[in-house]
Amino acid sequence: MYHWSILSQQYPASSIRKMAKLARQFDDTIMLTMGEPNFETPDFIKQAGINAIKENRTHYGPNVGEEAFQQAVADKYKVLTKSSFSPNEVMASFGATEGILLVMMSILNAGDEVLIANPHYPNYLGQIMGLGAKVVQVPVYEGNQFKIQAEDIEAAITERTKLLIINSPNNPMGSILTQEEMEEIAAVADKYKVTILSDEVYESIMYDGQKHFSLFQIPGAKENHFVVNSFSKTYAMTGWRVGYVVGNAAAIERMAEFREGVGFCVPPFIQDAAAEALKSDQSIVKEYLKAYDRRRHVIVDGLNKISGFHCLKTEGAFYAFPNIQAFGKSSQDFALELLEETHVAMTPGSAFGSMGEGYLRISFAQSEEVLQEAVERIHQYVSETYPNIK
Repeated sequence: MYHWSILSQQYPASSIRKMAKLARQFDDTIMLTMGEPNFETPDFIKQAGINAIKENRTHYGPNVGEEAFQQAVADKYKVLTKSSFSPNEVMASFGATEGILLVMMSILNAGDEVLIANPHYPNYLGQIMGLGAKVVQVPVYEGNQFKIQAEDIEAAITERTKLLIINSPNNPMGSILTQEEMEEIAAVADKYKVTILSDEVYESIMYDGQKHFSLFQIPGAKENHFVVNSFSKTYAMTGWRVGYVVGNAAAIERMAEFREGVGFCVPPFIQDAAAEALKSDQSIVKEYLKAYDRRRHVIVDGLNKISGFHCLKTEGAFYAFPNIQAFGKSSQDFALELLEETHVAMTPGSAFGSMGEGYLRISFAQSEEVLQEAVERIHQYVSETYPNIK
């Protein structure tokens, strides 16, 4: 090639995938890096997709999405928020990832500032950079139960701030925002006229009887803010690549125009399958949650029995974020050490921002048996190698 763009040279590579690549050198590696359910997509969803293909739902569809899909999402939010939602306030997207990008494209100009948590989901960075905007990271502390604070957000706002991204339940930290905390954050954003993008892809994975509080349960929030969601985690549909954006109708119409030049349309048969998932009785989602809860205890309780590991109880999503500062090593070095010595692959906390240093992110989307084996390997290695660690 004659030229590389500045973006291609500076685009942040995924440390999650880097660690996964390194892990492939061992035949018996236990992969706890990727945030992907080990469940298969439920048969009734697959059958809906098959039926749609047989019905020749394989042609171009509207940029914004199929009306039946839009209606199914709108109906979901009517029930959730007890307020009106119409199909033209919904756009189908290629997973939540594209939905996030389309929201940014509709809001940001070069030089605008976007507030994100630190630690954060790393894919936000590249999207912001690609639009010429600036990332401003808001520190999140273990002492606050890994919850972003409204006062820290307010302290980071400048006249250039146009967008705030929040993620609850949270990846990588496993924390959730309560109704009160969400309302405090929304009040700060509205005070300074900052748009919120609420990434709610883990909404169905919350423990100990806690219920998800969506940004759109705040009256009037949909007029100026956006919710992005996905079917990937809730219904084990990662490879289907289907999600959605919910927001005001004018913004959704503008995003559909961007879609024309990005991917034209989410395949209609995939939207049909996703709509069927939304219209179901959600019993499969409840079964998944029970399994994740058992897995949570295997990892969190197991790690807390290992000297040197200190892990808060995961509130939502399927990640543990243990503190490993007692070992006196960088999270990158310690993750590599554990990979080489135990063949358990985890992601260094530094992959999620500077505030992630001193932590590891562990996905417990694997089976209980696999997770138990991982804990036992780590426990044996640490007890033998660090006998005096506290």
